[in-house]
Amino acid sequence: MTPQASVLVPPNISWPALFSKLLPLVLLLLLQARWGCCHPQCLDYKPPFGPQQPLVFCKEYTKFGCCDLSKDEEISSRFYTIMDNFDHSGFTTCGKYIRSILCQECSPYAAHLYDAEDANTPMRVLPGLCRDYCSDYWWECRYTLSLLLEDLGNPPQFANLTSAIEEDHKRFCDVLELKDKQYCYPNVLTNAELNANLGLVREDPKGCLELCLQEVANGLRNPVAMIHADDGSHRFFVAEQLGYVWVYLANGSRIDRPFLNLTQAVLTSPWAGDERGFLCIALHPRITTVRKAYVYYSVSVKKEERIRISEFTLSAHDDNQLDHSSERTILEVVEPASNHNGGQLLFGHDGYLYIFIGDGGRAGDPFGKFGNAQNKSALLGKVLRIDVDNNDDGAPYSIPSDNPFIGESGAWPEIYAFGVRNMWRCSIDRGDPATGAGRGRMFCGDVGQNKYEEIDLIVKGGNYGWRAKEGFSCYDRKLCQNSSLDDVLPIFAYPHKLGKSVTGGYVYRGCQMPNLNGLYIFGDFMSGRLMSLKEDVATGEWQYNEICMGRDQTCRFPKLINSYYRYIISFAEDEAGELYFLATRVASATARAGVIYKIVDPSRRAPPGKCSIKPLPVKIKGKLIHFYPKEEFVINKKPTTTPIPTTTPKTTTKATTIKKPPVRKPIIIIKPPMPTRQTSKRPPASPTKAARRPTIKTTGSAIKATIKTTAATAVKPTAVQMGAANPATTASTGYRATVLTAAFSRIAQTSVSPTPATKKNTGSPSLPLNLPQPPPPTPPTSLKRPQTAGISPARRKHPAALTTTWAPYSSQKPTVTPTQKQKTPASTTAPGARDDKPSPGKKLASAAEGNQVHKRPRGRGGHGSKKRRGGKRRPAGTVRLVSADGSSDRGRVEIFIRGEWGTVCDDLFTGKAGSVVCRQLGFTTALAVMKRAVLGAADRRVRILLDDVECDGGERSLLDCKRSRVGKHNCSHEEDVGVICA
Repeated sequence: MTPQASVLVPPNISWPALFSKLLPLVLLLLLQARWGCCHPQCLDYKPPFGPQQPLVFCKEYTKFGCCDLSKDEEISSRFYTIMDNFDHSGFTTCGKYIRSILCQECSPYAAHLYDAEDANTPMRVLPGLCRDYCSDYWWECRYTLSLLLEDLGNPPQFANLTSAIEEDHKRFCDVLELKDKQYCYPNVLTNAELNANLGLVREDPKGCLELCLQEVANGLRNPVAMIHADDGSHRFFVAEQLGYVWVYLANGSRIDRPFLNLTQAVLTSPWAGDERGFLCIALHPRITTVRKAYVYYSVSVKKEERIRISEFTLSAHDDNQLDHSSERTILEVVEPASNHNGGQLLFGHDGYLYIFIGDGGRAGDPFGKFGNAQNKSALLGKVLRIDVDNNDDGAPYSIPSDNPFIGESGAWPEIYAFGVRNMWRCSIDRGDPATGAGRGRMFCGDVGQNKYEEIDLIVKGGNYGWRAKEGFSCYDRKLCQNSSLDDVLPIFAYPHKLGKSVTGGYVYRGCQMPNLNGLYIFGDFMSGRLMSLKEDVATGEWQYNEICMGRDQTCRFPKLINSYYRYIISFAEDEAGELYFLATRVASATARAGVIYKIVDPSRRAPPGKCSIKPLPVKIKGKLIHFYPKEEFVINKKPTTTPIPTTTPKTTTKATTIKKPPVRKPIIIIKPPMPTRQTSKRPPASPTKAARRPTIKTTGSAIKATIKTTAATAVKPTAVQMGAANPATTASTGYRATVLTAAFSRIAQTSVSPTPATKKNTGSPSLPLNLPQPPPPTPPTSLKRPQTAGISPARRKHPAALTTTWAPYSSQKPTVTPTQKQKTPASTTAPGARDDKPSPGKKLASAAEGNQVHKRPRGRGGHGSKKRRGGKRRPAGTVRLVSADGSSDRGRVEIFIRGEWGTVCDDLFTGKAGSVVCRQLGFTTALAVMKRAVLGAADRRVRILLDDVECDGGERSLLDCKRSRVGKHNCSHEEDVGVICA
């Protein structure tokens, strides 16, 4: 459909003249390129991939690009449809240009070539060309532009556009050029720097692997473990240190009833860094038939601290809940201190349950002559292996027959390995998806004492050296020199300058990010550092690389973020093998500051359809709590270096009311047969002015939806002679007659876009003069036109979550009718903050804005007074938005309670709570919720009045929402929440 704008043009000004005068300005303002560093990205706003099957038509992108075989076939079909209008010489000359232009949808840099790296802005219709290449295209085949464009949009509209520029070389290339000389076509193919590591994990100059994240869950209280059921449901279970376990479905929703609630039995505290609590959960590998789960938690028995491993059975009535009355204690171990509790349970590929217990606490394992870890008569500082199958009628577990110390005098038969200090987070390698290499390996992170943290591969009967060794170095020199130590060295150890508390991770074996296959990813709780190890199969050595967050341009994909909370508690994998980590902003068991992040490689993805999953249905009892991310997506972040604009072309456009055009029916285009190359049928060399008269009215909005410009350099192809007669006259070549005949025969049989009732047609559309009459048509061919002019169906509509733009330097104020009364602004600023100078967040004045009415919101704003007009007291719960630039639609949220204004903490504050605030101020909804005082932090003299605000969206004020008590909070002004209303 063609956008129509309600702009009245004086009847004495003809549309062709107006169009001709406005075209250069429109192209300059609406079609200019964006400069900056770019990255591989496809037109669906996702990373490129390697197709599963070789491409046949766009062969140059068969190893890495943005097309699979079906897309390749679609492009091939479009190419041959266009080339049906050419004879042999035209096909030979122009085919190479049309093929190259169409195949750029398959380029790994397609998003940049089409100016589509931002999902919130319109794309180009054709890829950006280098200037030299565009010049060659113009000299040889410029009249093919109409065929390329009409294949994508409204033929009359594009005929008007192309007729205005195809005779002018400069204007032609101003439209098609991409000014970024590195990324324009064809330079982008030959740039060695761009293509050197194309498709590999991006690294910064220091060798740090640049990855991105996706927020999966939030508002958790120290999430210590995340597991999956491996039953086809793709559910995952998240345990909180406090004693809750929650069920999350594959779509991210959480069931409101906990899977398990052990808060009354778990021993923990709100103290930051307390290692006691609910520490792990493991589901039986055959959960659908055995229906059992195992948990590891701290407990106090007669004032004695213990570790308890218990067994629970699934509820007979609900697969998403455990039967709390079915608890059966498997094992209890007395803890001499409150730290070094270990805390890992997992089932190996052998079906046995592995239990990882710390050395008992304190510093240096001071218990006994050799410490607990080296003493096989103690269970502390050990890896245990037990068999929990077939235990319903007998002992809670049995000992596997091949445990390494069954026959050793004084040794516990449960021991599988020893000499460990405090192993925190272990995992089992699934093995390479193709070869199975590495399957069954057990990785663990062992927290160090004073100098080193280490990563170990657990083997049967292995001694991991503690307390004789810490990492590769000696800790207890006397024990270290004992020739009988025979310890297993770690595969990697790092000093405390990198971190002081390792959190073990996983080897990536998922499907979605093939670059990460075989990469062991782990982290550090104290430093917040993410790290990786990659095995050199030939030497057996492990190569270390730090992982850092990709810079904004690297992570500019939908739903991705590039920051995380510092305290990395645990790692996890889902049923499909994708990796996650669990972190928190406040290391306390009671703080709702925990977030789960999915690790994403923005450099390469799997081919479309390869990793699709169909979760089995899950019967739900209770309600679902839908997930809403709190972090701001990189793609929606405001630019920080954009200068304040000095002109207002975009504001002028906004001043006009845009009418939504009706949906157009598919256009029936009757193609003529292959035109002959008779001289008498050629059009004149210089079309008259009447021949160039547009057949419809084309507005600036329509042009913006069709083409955007940019600029560059290129490689000149060799010109090929085409016409047999008058070879030096480009305008009269045979292919031009072919193209114009085909194009205008289609236009003649296409209905002209209807104009709104408020406009008058200044002339009836007709065929341009001095054109040859088309030959009798062949039977009609029906082509379905895209609903948005100039945009192909594959990219016609942007994702809903990404179409909302946050204009960084304009305030979107609500407009009201003139009969409404203007009221006091909802934001309060310092007296000098409001002036006539342009500033971020404030619109610049222009002549076109003169008829715009900017009313102030209907909120009960004010400047902090306790009483309203007439001496009445301001009601509790009144809100206002405070911003440095005086914007009324955005700012820090402040609420009036008990006679004073105060701020609101961003914990649990979502878009629903933001909507409550915005509706109070007279707006419709909240466009965005801004965390971490992005919209300004209050002075320390201002109190924080509300925290943990959870709204359903229908409340009258924040006081009606679920929240903490007034004045009670666990945050600072660095977490003041702000909202942007609309």
